[in-house]
Amino acid sequence: MIKIIYGPKGTGKTKQLIDAANSAAAGAKGLSVFITDNKRCMYDVSRNIRFIDVSDWNVTGEEALCGFVKGVAACNSDHEYIYIDGIARITGKSLKDLAGIFYMLDKISNENEITITVTCSAEEKDLPDFVKKYI
Repeated sequence: MIKIIYGPKGTGKTKQLIDAANSAAAGAKGLSVFITDNKRCMYDVSRNIRFIDVSDWNVTGEEALCGFVKGVAACNSDHEYIYIDGIARITGKSLKDLAGIFYMLDKISNENEITITVTCSAEEKDLPDFVKKYI
């Protein structure tokens, strides 16, 4: 399952994502991973959640993020949650150009029974159809 947290820039999407991650981690049976491109919220995320700053791994672009998420999912079959903060910012693309990565996330989620939560900086009316279906 894919979940979307959306809203204009500066409306607290990252805080909502952190709260959701910390809440889920308290009762999770599997592993949780929080993926972002900076260390600003590193100490806000529970120690039970693997925090990954993709800039430490030189992940830039859609293909690199796709491969990175696939690697995270493949490295351990116990993953239950993956949180991605700022998918458009990490890929350097506009949200409307990210249909491929959402297709890949959906496939990973369904095949591995992982709940993937993604933040998107956009108002609901501006969300592409391939994102709206996850609201």
